[in-house]
Amino acid sequence: MGKAKKRDRFPSEETRNSRKLIAFEPDVLRALTLLAQDRMQDFQELADEAFRDLLKKHHRPVTLKESLKQSTRTPAND
Repeated sequence: MGKAKKRDRFPSEETRNSRKLIAFEPDVLRALTLLAQDRMQDFQELADEAFRDLLKKHHRPVTLKESLKQSTRTPAND
């Protein structure tokens, strides 16, 4: 068995999943569960979409590429 590569032992922040515990009011959780079923998605897919939309709404980059592109803009270019 060979030596593990550094990138395998220490995945970059971009490639590993992080977990956060979020509390929902029962009615909200029930509505989200029904939405996920109606759209044939799991809860994670709904959450990913919601947070991407929230970041977009507030003009925050999601990907490294978007971040770099935004950092090169000046207020006059927006």
